[in-house]
Amino acid sequence: MAVIDGSTSKSAVQISPEKSNGRLAMELIHDMITEMPSQITCEGFCRVITEGLQEFYDYKGIDIQHLKDHPTERLTASCIVYSAFHQEIWMIGDCQCLVDGVFYDNPKPAEEVNAKKRSAFIKDALANGKTTEDFQTKDEGRVLILPDIIAGCQLQNVTYAVFDGFPVYKDGVRMIPCKDSKEIVLASDGYPFLKNTLAESERALKDLLTDDPLCIEKFFATKGVMKGNVSFDDRTYIRLRVGKESGKFGWLRRWIS
Repeated sequence: MAVIDGSTSKSAVQISPEKSNGRLAMELIHDMITEMPSQITCEGFCRVITEGLQEFYDYKGIDIQHLKDHPTERLTASCIVYSAFHQEIWMIGDCQCLVDGVFYDNPKPAEEVNAKKRSAFIKDALANGKTTEDFQTKDEGRVLILPDIIAGCQLQNVTYAVFDGFPVYKDGVRMIPCKDSKEIVLASDGYPFLKNTLAESERALKDLLTDDPLCIEKFFATKGVMKGNVSFDDRTYIRLRVGKESGKFGWLRRWIS
């Protein structure tokens, strides 16, 4: 079982004109996962996906050196996987999970710093006459931190791990053993407060977006809810029962894009 979250575009350059680079990365990784043997290790999993993205770059005739110098133009995604064979969870990139109610995440190193910088800017602007609606039309706070976010992309697979067709930074991969676990929740970072059920997670998200739609007070994010959107980020939630007491392989999934 896996959750794959394509990275938000930070460049106008798209490898495919029909879809964003993050969306394309997610679809390619999905297809590769469906072809993998169940016994594959975490190291093998990372290697196969990296090689598959490299092959796609070659197929498209893309200059690898150019992508090395301009990481914002790569196909980039985060992924969290539960391996039933190994009874492990693998976290590559910014994702989160619950294992029998215990929370784990794997955030980008500078995410909190950028989010708080955006928050301070927006709070100051609101205190001086700007409105929430102004920032939901044009998020000047995100514009402010975008150079920092882009600069941080130079460190992907250097100080933190993602899938982007370059060798995965091994120290940035988080592995969680769950041999004796009974229930697991896998999710993208679109849920600010991960709960034991989908309904609870959705309720917590709704409460946040009602009270703090710009994500500057109760939850710090690098973007808020823009006009026409229903949330600040897309989200995926999967809950599954594992182990001897699971009976049938129970799961609950919801994908909102």
